[in-house]
Formats: sequence, structure tokens, C-alpha cells
Amino acid sequence: MRIDKLLAHSGLGTRKEVKKLLKTSIVEINGETVKDPKTQVNPDVDEVLIAGESLDYQEYVYFMLNKPAGVISATEDDMHETVLDLLQPSDIVQEPHPVGRLDIDTEGLLLLTNDGALTHRLLSPKHHVDKKYFAEIKGIVTEKDITKFKEGVELDDEYLTMPAELTIIDIDTEEETSKIEIVIQEGKFHQVKRMFHAVDKEVLYLKRLSMGSLSLDPLLELGAYRECTKEEVQRLKA
Repeated sequence: MRIDKLLAHSGLGTRKEVKKLLKTSIVEINGETVKDPKTQVNPDVDEVLIAGESLDYQEYVYFMLNKPAGVISATEDDMHETVLDLLQPSDIVQEPHPVGRLDIDTEGLLLLTNDGALTHRLLSPKHHVDKKYFAEIKGIVTEKDITKFKEGVELDDEYLTMPAELTIIDIDTEEETSKIEIVIQEGKFHQVKRMFHAVDKEVLYLKRLSMGSLSLDPLLELGAYRECTKEEVQRLKA
């Protein structure tokens, strides 16, 4: 790749800022000073030094975000704040994207990466990746609902969902509300909400807890994010 792209993707500034950096003669490739932003470099083979310090380049980035309500799962939008707006500028340079989508009013785990192969693997219907949610429901969830979800629920467009695992956490008979966890393997539009609507109930609050092997870090506050650990990434790829 071009040296200016490599430096920009390493968090050293925008392409324009990187070109100014190159003019200062502090960038070396294999011991030779480089000023031309078009110079080709192979980060897996070539040694790149910045002011004598070795450049630590990461081709792919992986961030775990605890998405808050009111933020949309998109890279840009004219009306709403996006999940990328929650990242530091230095973490946006490698152009991560959200893996899948959480509704604007849904909270919880969202993976952001620029690894297209992993994104495809996690979202491809043929891989049946588990997605676990916690929800508060208006209505009393029953064993009948558990059986219904296990068989598959017919949505408002006559689509029959794949079997889902529904677990009752708590029932408030006075308020007529329920707390549940649900595991689905699809990502249809408003799927969890539509599944409960199909059994005459309403989702009041929804939070994603996990996707595949990746579970939301309980220490991450709403709107906060962190890099995934090497172990987390390895498990996701496996």
C-alpha cells in the first residue's frame, strides 16, 4: 500500500497531515528516508521507522461498544448520532463499521471492525450465529410462549422465524411485566419486537448481551468502548 495510507491507518493523522509529516524527513523504509506519499510499502515485510521508532501497524481493528439508545448503527447519518461518532478520531481512521444493526432504541453489544471477512462470517445466515438479548416485556411471558418461540414464530409478514431460546428471568404480576432473555440466530428487522408482538406482547426495553462468543463487558458503561482482546478475536474467528 502507499506509505501515506499506511501512516494514516496507523493513527498518525489524516492523509493531508501525513503528507506534511513525510516532508519532515522522519519517515524511513528499510533505512531509507521517504518523502513521497505514493511510495509503496509492505507492512508485513518492510521496516518502517518514524523518528527512529518502529511503526506498529494493525491491518484490522476490533472494538466492543456498549451502544446507548438514541444512536444508530451506521457509519454516517444526517439526522442522528452514529456509533462512529462515539469513537475517538484516531480509532476511525481505519474505517471500522458496525457488524449488524441494533435499533435506535436498543442498547448493548455492538462489534465495530474493518475486517470484512469476519463481518460476513458473523452475519451470514448459513452460519447461525447466536445473538442473546435481555428484554423487559409488557405482558406475562408464559411456558406457552417458550414453546412457541422454540417452534418458530410467524411474523407480521408471514415469515416463520428460526427456533429461538426464550428464558423467563422474572415476572411482576402486579405490573404485568416480564424480564426475559432470548437467543436468536437471525437478524430480521425489529425481529425480537415483532416476535413478541406476534404473541400479543410488547418489548419495553431491549439490550444485546452477546453475539457468538463475544459477550458484553459488564464494566463498559453506556456509550463506552474498548479494543477486543486477542483471545476474543480468535474465538470469534474460530
